[in-house]
Amino acid sequence: MRFHLDAKSFTASKAWGARDIAEIEGASVRLHWTDQPYVWHVNDGSEVFVVLDGAVDMHYRKDGTEMIQRLGPGDIMLAENGDEHVAHPVGEARILVVEKKGSV
Repeated sequence: MRFHLDAKSFTASKAWGARDIAEIEGASVRLHWTDQPYVWHVNDGSEVFVVLDGAVDMHYRKDGTEMIQRLGPGDIMLAENGDEHVAHPVGEARILVVEKKGSV
């Protein structure tokens, strides 16, 4: 075991600051801390989004209609290649993100 990280106590100096956990066969595994929304974006590959602490309202567009899904600790969302989405934390949140290395 290389290290142990207490995700609930992780913070960053700015919203969406991250700690790199691992790179696995071209995918990055990163722990993010945020208290601010991200920006609408479309990934160039699949993204697995796991809320570890706090709550996040995930906004996404389906057939041109904006949808919102509230995610809490333990909830997982998959954004596939081409899915337009943006995460809005409710207060502070800690999120584990697994995606293609270098993806937006």
